[in-house]
Amino acid sequence: MANFAKPSVPQFSVDVYQNAYLPDGGRDVDAVVTVTATGGGTSGATGFTAGGPAGVVIVVDCSGSMNYPPAKMEGARAATAAAVDTLRDGTSFAVVAGTHVATPVYPGDGRLAVAGPRTRAEAKQALARLTPDGGTAIGTWLRLADALLGGEDLAIRHAVLLTDGRNEHESPEALRAALDACAGRFTCDARGVGTDWEVKEVTGIASALLGSADIVADPAGLAADFTAMMENVMGKGVADVALRLWTPVDAELVFVKQVAPAVADLTGRRTDTGPRAGDYPTGSWGDESRDYHVRVRVPANTVGQEMLAARVSLILPDPAGGEARPVSQGLIRAVWTHDVAMATAINPQVAHYTGQAELADAIQQGLDARKSGDRDGATAKLGRAVQLAAASGNADTAKLLSKVVDVVDAAAGTVRLKAKVAEADEMTLETRSTKTVRVKR
Repeated sequence: MANFAKPSVPQFSVDVYQNAYLPDGGRDVDAVVTVTATGGGTSGATGFTAGGPAGVVIVVDCSGSMNYPPAKMEGARAATAAAVDTLRDGTSFAVVAGTHVATPVYPGDGRLAVAGPRTRAEAKQALARLTPDGGTAIGTWLRLADALLGGEDLAIRHAVLLTDGRNEHESPEALRAALDACAGRFTCDARGVGTDWEVKEVTGIASALLGSADIVADPAGLAADFTAMMENVMGKGVADVALRLWTPVDAELVFVKQVAPAVADLTGRRTDTGPRAGDYPTGSWGDESRDYHVRVRVPANTVGQEMLAARVSLILPDPAGGEARPVSQGLIRAVWTHDVAMATAINPQVAHYTGQAELADAIQQGLDARKSGDRDGATAKLGRAVQLAAASGNADTAKLLSKVVDVVDAAAGTVRLKAKVAEADEMTLETRSTKTVRVKR
């Protein structure tokens, strides 16, 4: 029998990197907040986390297009089997087939199964029922995942979604409504297989549900990708962690962005929690570190004055069901000085991640321009992206860019658009454009 002893509660730390100095009358304060969790996801071979059991729903696109070529459906079955094998004993799980409707494949009774030798074997046998037929209605799939996960007392709720096509059998408004309904209830990693799916659709799903998005151009790579995804999910120790920011009277938060390991704007996801305080969702955590860029606009002040611009806290849910609690905090300061060198210096962490955010924007704008036939605009934007990738040491992104443009001078951002670009290469660059490289401290 599996040992269901719960692991220790993860320990969180908050570090703030900034140049606190402003010129006379200066107002904008920038800081990079690094959040590090240790001790989470250490439950060994059990499906229990620090707050209780974990649940996973694997949603597989079974629309008719998954049969062209047949290797896509074969790869999806193999990937799902690999994911099931990676589940820890005690993890609640289900497999869902997605077409123009959502169909529970295993266990199939409207509930979740509990992972163990018998249920894993049964689930893998049931994968024969994953057969391509019908259309694509991703919002419907997500709502079923929510119903399955919401019917259990779970600490971690996660979905893995695989699709090979566009969401053609429901309206964009229906998908948006489903994402709004599911946001905050579970996280979701989304994968596009092949090259017939819509990048912005898949990345939008992952962004709304605080998960990752990626492309698996060759179906043969699905099993390895699903295994790595599930290992990451099994490493999560606590869910529903929030970044709480308090600001003093007359100060305002301009934006809050995750900047590592990927760029994600959290500004619009704020939930007010009290006078001048608000929470920004960060999802589930294991042993990991993430960076956030915070900009605060403070009242203009004179030389010699100093103030607390913002207080940053990590808020964890109470495993016993009580009120969420702060576990660590950092302070963002503002100090007005007449020293020009101090006031104009840019903190290295802030400068690095400002460049990484610009890199992501330049790639998106460059690819959009290329698709619309604006060659000059595409060349300028992708050239700037090459320059930023080289300057920041983002070798992975630089390599992806080199498949779309011929690099003449990386430091100067001089490039030529390639005459022919493989669709998979362009989609890979677009899908991974928000991935960043950590700043060297």
